[in-house]
Amino acid sequence: MRGWFAGRVPADWFNGPPEITVDRDEVVVVGTLTSPDTKGLDEDAQASAWMARILGFREDTRALRMRIADEAEVRFDRKVAWGVRCGDREELFTMLSVPVMTRLRMPERRVLDTLVDAGVARSRSHALAWCVRLVHDHEGDWIAELRNALVHVQKVRDEGPKH
Repeated sequence: MRGWFAGRVPADWFNGPPEITVDRDEVVVVGTLTSPDTKGLDEDAQASAWMARILGFREDTRALRMRIADEAEVRFDRKVAWGVRCGDREELFTMLSVPVMTRLRMPERRVLDTLVDAGVARSRSHALAWCVRLVHDHEGDWIAELRNALVHVQKVRDEGPKH
């Protein structure tokens, strides 16, 4: 998949190959744009320049990004989302929001209901997504280690006996 996108994405779009992230439902393609010259500008002006570059890229490449995404969706049976980095900004364009079924016992439901009752979340679904983001933000390194370990487990499985 990485090779396909490396060959399909125009070479002048990004500084280097795009980062490809894949799960069961979606492929996210994120590239780094050339930063505009912001020497001598304050932080607000720099942020404005970076956002202008991001928004310009999004509009200028929309038709071809959609065509590439359509081809990839047929080929890989997953939706495709795009994103870019410029300066210290990252913007993701139109990512999926996928429903996930879960079973929770009363103590877990009470946590979600407390978040809803307190106005932290609009619904149990929103509260659960908030909890997952919180774990990601605070345990991101640990989650990354788990993902890395799973890559090694899959490699060992692939090298093992065939059924």
